[in-house]
Amino acid sequence: MSVEAFYAAIGGNFEGMMARMRSRERVLRFVRRFPMDGSFALLESSLEKGEEREAFRAAHTLKGVCQNLGFDRLYRVSAELTEALRPGAMRMENVPELMEKTREGYRQVVEAIALMED
Repeated sequence: MSVEAFYAAIGGNFEGMMARMRSRERVLRFVRRFPMDGSFALLESSLEKGEEREAFRAAHTLKGVCQNLGFDRLYRVSAELTEALRPGAMRMENVPELMEKTREGYRQVVEAIALMED
């Protein structure tokens, strides 16, 4: 799959990334690093342990990484999850559903990255 097809498949913004990165190779290099980012794993483990502040921090980091990479669909759901976990605003009743949406979006992105060509 081409990088353009990748962004279309994940509901991303390839044009925005090209405007920032200015080369297809640079976009590919940053996109391919995404699965190595530990924020999603930290989010899952923090929620399992009931560490709400750490889960918020991990969700916030994931949201920022997705925004920077133009992963718009995953950015939007991780932003909703971040707000549900925000200290002081804790809306934990929404977290299971939002986490499932985030998990699915994350899985989609990682699987699509594996299908990208050079």
